[in-house]
This record gives sequence, C-alpha cells and structure tokens, in this order.
Amino acid sequence: MNNSLNAKTTLNIDGRLYNYFNLSNAGKFLGVNLTKLPCSLKVLLENLLRNEDGVSVKLDDIKILANCVKKHINHEISYKPARVLMQDFTGVPAVVDLASMRNYVKKNGGNPSKINPSVPVDLVIDHSVQVDSYGSTSAFGKNVALEVKRNLERYQFLKWGESSFINFRVVPPGTGICHQVNLEYLVQVVCNDSGVLYPDTLVGTDSHTTMVNGLSVLGWGVGGIEAESVMLGQPISMVIPEVVGFKLIGRLSEGVTATDLVLTITNILRTKGVVGRFVEFHGDGLDCLSLADRATIANMAPEYGATCGFFPIDQKTLDYLNLTGRPKELVKLVEVYAKEQGLWRSNDELAFFDTLELDLSSVEPVIAGPKRPQDKVCLSQVAESFSKSFPVNESEESDKLQDGSVVIAAITSCTNTSNPSVMIAAGLVARNAVTLGLKSKPWVKTSLAPGSQVVTEYLEKSELQEDLNALGFNLVGYGCTTCIGNSGPLNEDIESDIKDKNLTVAAVLSGNRNFEGRIHPLVKANYLASPPLVVVYALAGTVQIDLTKDPICKDKNGSDVYLKDIWPTDSEVESCVKSVVTREMFIQKYKDVFSGDEHWQKIKCEKSEIYDWDAKSTYIQNPPYFDNLSTKNNKSNIIDIKNAQILAMFGDSVTTDHISPAGNIASNSPAGIYLKGLGIEPQDFNSYGSRRGNHNVMMRGTFANIRIRNKMVSAEGGYTKHIPSQETMSIFDAAMQYKREAVPLVVIAGKEYGTGSSRDWAAKGTALLGIKAVIAESFERIHRSNLVGMGVLPLAFQDGVTRKIFDGSEIVSMKGEVVPNGNLECIIKRKDDSEQSIQLKCCVQTATEVKYLMSGGVLSYILAQSF
Repeated sequence: MNNSLNAKTTLNIDGRLYNYFNLSNAGKFLGVNLTKLPCSLKVLLENLLRNEDGVSVKLDDIKILANCVKKHINHEISYKPARVLMQDFTGVPAVVDLASMRNYVKKNGGNPSKINPSVPVDLVIDHSVQVDSYGSTSAFGKNVALEVKRNLERYQFLKWGESSFINFRVVPPGTGICHQVNLEYLVQVVCNDSGVLYPDTLVGTDSHTTMVNGLSVLGWGVGGIEAESVMLGQPISMVIPEVVGFKLIGRLSEGVTATDLVLTITNILRTKGVVGRFVEFHGDGLDCLSLADRATIANMAPEYGATCGFFPIDQKTLDYLNLTGRPKELVKLVEVYAKEQGLWRSNDELAFFDTLELDLSSVEPVIAGPKRPQDKVCLSQVAESFSKSFPVNESEESDKLQDGSVVIAAITSCTNTSNPSVMIAAGLVARNAVTLGLKSKPWVKTSLAPGSQVVTEYLEKSELQEDLNALGFNLVGYGCTTCIGNSGPLNEDIESDIKDKNLTVAAVLSGNRNFEGRIHPLVKANYLASPPLVVVYALAGTVQIDLTKDPICKDKNGSDVYLKDIWPTDSEVESCVKSVVTREMFIQKYKDVFSGDEHWQKIKCEKSEIYDWDAKSTYIQNPPYFDNLSTKNNKSNIIDIKNAQILAMFGDSVTTDHISPAGNIASNSPAGIYLKGLGIEPQDFNSYGSRRGNHNVMMRGTFANIRIRNKMVSAEGGYTKHIPSQETMSIFDAAMQYKREAVPLVVIAGKEYGTGSSRDWAAKGTALLGIKAVIAESFERIHRSNLVGMGVLPLAFQDGVTRKIFDGSEIVSMKGEVVPNGNLECIIKRKDDSEQSIQLKCCVQTATEVKYLMSGGVLSYILAQSF
C-alpha cells in the first residue's frame, strides 16, 4: 500500500505503540483543514488513506474527498469495509453462491479455495424462528424444536460453510437478532489488526445493518450479491455521499419514548428526501439520548431512506462499550484513537451538504401505519387513520372480532428490543395492568421475541416477565419473528371469522416495517409502535380508539381504565433500568455465543472443499447463474435489447417484499404447486425466506406476493397477461412462456421501486425470469445496486415522463452505450404500429458498475477475473 501523504504514524496508548493513518497529517499535507469534515466522511477518508494502492484507490480520490470540506463533489471512490454481517435468510443464498462458484472454478481447472472470504464474516441465524406456539411458558421450547426440525438441512449447510470457509463464523439460532448481537458483542468501534488501528466498518446483508451507526460504526445494508463481492476482496464502488446534518436540540417530554422519536424522524426524513445520502446526527440533544436510543434511530435508516444515520463517538459510546462487557483496554483504545483522529463528537458546525433541526421536546407519542413506516399517526388520530384507509363497518359489540380489531400484538424486532428503556416500560405497563385485573383481549395473538438473551435476563431479574406472561407476552424465541412475517398462524376460529366476514383487522408491533402482506396474509392494517404501546393495544383489542381520551377497558371493579392509569413515569423506568441491567449480564450471556444449544450441537456435517449437492433437496440447490458463463470478461459497454415485452406494470412504492416475499408459501401459488409436485405437504412448505437456497422455489416466488398489483390485469396478486395470447396467468408462467418464445422482458414501475429489505432475491428472481431491464420513476438504493449486481439494467424516466405512457401491450427496444448516469434511447412500438422514442436515464452510477452489468453481474465478473 502507498502512503503518499505521509499519514501513517504511531500512537502510544498506555505504553504500547500502534500504527494508524492520521487524518490531521494528511490534511496538513494537502493544505486542507479537515476539522469541519463530517465524521462519517472522515471514516471514509481514513479508509482511502489506508487502502491507497494507486489502482483502485488513487491519490486524487483522497484529495477530492478531503476537499468535500469546502464543497461536495460527486466522485467515484473504492471503499473497503472491514467486515461483513449476515443473517440466515440472506446468508444461506450467499453461501450457496460461494459453493456454486467453487464448483465452477474446479470444473474449469482452477483452485476452488480461492473462493473464500478475505474479510471476517459473521452470520447470525435469527430469521427462521416462527411464532407457532405463544401465550404460555412452554412456547419458547416448542418454537425452537419446530425451527430446528424445519430448517435442519439449511443449518447443516451453514455448519458446512463454517467448517469449509476461512473467516466465516456462525452464531447459532436462539441467540438473538443479528443487529443486536452485533451491537452488544461483535462491534469493536476501533479495530486492531496486527498493531494497526482503524475504524470498525461493515456492510450487512440485512438493510437494518444501519443500527450499528448508533454505536459510531459506519455500516449499511447491501444485497447478498454485493456482500459476496466484498467477501471476495472487491471494494464497494460508490459515489462520495452527500451528508445531511440533523441537529437535535432539547430533550424528550415526559412519557415520550425513543420509538416515538424514531417514527417522527422517519416521517421528517422521508418527506425531506435523503435516498443515497448519509445522515449525521449532532447537537446537544444527543446528550439526552442513550446509546440504545441512538441505535433505535440508526436502525430505521432504510425506512427514512438514508444510506445510514451516523452518530459520532462520545462518552455515551464508551459507557455502552463498558456496560456490554467489552474489555477495559478496548474502551480506552477507542477513546484515545477517536480523540486523536478527530472522530470524537464536537460541538463545531460541520460542513454538511444540507441541514435539518428537531427540538426533541416537540415529539409526541405516535404510531406509524397502516401500510408504511413513514406514515406517522398521533394517538388521537389512529381511529381516523384506519377508517380513512379501509372501509369500516360500525359495530356496537366491543367484545367481538370486527373491523379494526387487533389480532396480533408483538413485542419484536431489534429496533426496539435492544432498548432497555422501552422494554422495561412495557413490563411496567403490564405490571400496572395486572394489578388492576386487566387482560389482553382473547382474539389478540400476543408474543415477545427479544433481540438477545440479555433482555430476558433483565426482565426476569426485575420480575416484570411474570407480568408480561400474565398478559400473554411470553417468550416465543430470539429472532425476528413477526417483524419479518414469521408471525405464525392465527387461531383457526379467528382466521375463519376474518375470512367469512371479510374483516379488516390490525397488527400492532414494535418492528420497523409494516408493508401490506408482510406481517400476516389476513392482516391488512399494520401499525408500528413502542413496546409499551403494543401492550396497551393488546388490552384495548382495537385500533378504533383514541388512547388520549377513551378508556382502554374496565378494571376488576368495573371502572374505566385510561392510558394514564397504567403508563409508568420516566423516573420509574430509569430507576428500574439502572437497577437490573448490568455489565455482568452481557459477559455471561455472550461467553459461549458461538456454541449454540443442544439442538445445534447435535447437527452433524462433513468438512469438504466442494459442497456435495443433493439433487433431491428442496432447500439447497446449485443455482444456474454460471451455466453459460465465459471465463473472459465482456469488454463491450453496448446494450442491445430488441423487441422486449412488458411482463408487469406496477405503481409506486413496490417493495422487495412485493417482488420476493419472505413469508408463507400459498398452496395454489407456482412455488406451492412445485413443492406439492415433489411430495411436500403444505404444512411443511416453511417460508420463502427459508427456501432462498433453492432457485426453483424462488423463481416461482418472484412477484408472487398476494398483495402486489400489476396494472396489466384486474386481479390482485402475482398475475399478468401474456400479450401474444392475451391469456391471464401467473407472472412465473408468463415469463417461462416468453422464455420458450425467446422474447426478452422488461418491467415498468413508478416511484420508490424496490423499497424495503436488502433482498437480493428480488434481483436474482428478476434476472432468472428473463427480465433484461426495469424502467421506473425512481429506485431505492439497495435494490438498484442488486439489479446491477445481477446484470439487470435499471433505467429511470426523465423528468415529466411517467410509467403512464405505457399500458402493457407495447414492444420495447433499447440500444446504446452504457455510461454512468448517461442516457439510452428507448423505442416504444404500440399495438397500432405507431412508434415513440424517449430518453431514459441509465441508473448505473460508476464505471465499476458498468463492468459488472456488462459481465452479467458481479459474481460472473469476479469468476472471470479468477482465471
């Protein structure tokens, strides 16, 4: 590596010398005062200094980034994260890809061991547990046993990966949610690699990897495809991000939670528009936010659209590292390094691209929904919000299931269960409710799925778990559960009632996403709320209520009970947190984090360089991505798509859940029919997420969400019209018919296409259906990158032109040179044989992305490079 700016120097900490790349020295050499450069950009700058090689990172790249302190410049840089974080839904297909690449290399006479992670990779199994059993002390044990039974083959495969790849560790199921495990244990904040210090950085295969920015570690979600490229030594090609400074002042009012704050911030930033930007929080309001509060805010960066929401290092960072059991030496090292590097939070006004300000005292209790996380609703307006979104039949029978009834109340998700304040608050609400003789309504499915075992430890120590149990909030597992759609079945009578009466019922969860069809197929209205409010809505049993003035229910004496009667004071919450959350808890719970329980330890696998694929497996199959791959990279940048048909036309805010659902597999869906054809009964289908290692299932699941709406047909769900025959059929069947006819395909969409999870199968499935391009009004960041990574061209309409110029019957052709952010001509041939030419923006952002696209995707590019 080069050291053109003489930035490499030494640092003495308690008598030990460390090497590091000093930003101040580099700034002096360049004649630039870096003091006012946002801390998030300083992390990127240090990364360039340390990785300068004259090829992927040049001196000019460093100079341009440093000069962003004066004026932001759009410039491509190559960024090398220190490590990769995965969860099992996205991690299994990534390991499948690596195993498939090894097969390809060996088949073509290469060395398979070259396909191996070059940076540390941690995979946390957290997405597979489902809420089958609930409302009892035996629920956890039953759900764990079912999880292992359903996923044995997948877990054997992951054990094979752990034994066969270097730098690859697996955190077994039943431990916690990946982001919370990352926050509480894996994160270093400052890394020490053989005496060289540098900021801890990462990318993750889950969009909520951003949570780690609350602990001052720069990280964000990427698709599995991009994560695999990082694992295999490729830098991330990115344009220097614009950084929006978000100043927080004041303090939260009594009774307002971190959840209320993050839902407010999500609403503000979604309205502002921060897609593709960093957000960096600053201001004296940070002094009043705990590290857990900051992590809650950082977690929901995907929901407010930013690449990340970054908090600089300060005393709260050190306090949290100490609380969670990190070595005292590491805490000291982080402090000294951060202050020496100028990464310590200061009160200086920094050189932000744009700024916002929020007075924390203006935040009030809210929930968000019923369909999008940015749709903030004040408690007094929830009933009105519901009735505006759905047709409501009024009923006087409050003791029966009706429109607006809450059928799922779930304390779930790393977003909130990582925060002791809101978890303790939920327990105190439960205690107060039990004291008054209150119970959850009988139609509510209640569950508690913490993000780590530490949560259970402090809830039990405080004896609040007993009160939560009394209301049905028993432990169901350590994992994502309801937040990702693993809510499990409702009571059969409840499901029948919903179907027979065509009821619009609700879920209230402490999660981060509430898109249609995500939480449960029968639940159309989904609201995000703080854990204590989840408990309150379980007691009320409906969202058709104004909690600010209406009684929640009656106590054991028949008296009305209001929110104020059961809501704890801030001092009660704070006192309880201080008395029960201890450093020793974290040390004890994480000492055997990689060992797993007896179920995990009994799983056997054989170490081997090449995976022994089982042709009969319905979970793990060798994918076809490399079947027709040439070992020579494509040198041409010319795209030529001739006479493509439109496979589907979508409106705005089509999520990756719509494109590639994670939840239940319907028996009558193409994937369900495929599995039944292999002799698998519907009760053993498991979920789409669990079968992402099998492309045969996932291709059939692409665009199969029951709530997706294709404008080419009237039916809701994954249907389309095969234009030549005018026959309506499933999108998968139509795509296969076009494939037999050798017809290329395109998809048309509105704004925010691909919002939501960092789901690489939303791009993989798109590619395998034969879709060559997606033309949208705008793209969400991660999905756009994933499309490029799979060799699918993302194109955007120019200003003033929308998807509405198409009706779905057109034939589309495109030809031209692909250049970053350039234009391509699109010829539209209509059914009356008239033609129209429009210019489309090529949403390929860097020269490296062009190489990936023209090679058929990033993995194909890497494979060709290995010969």
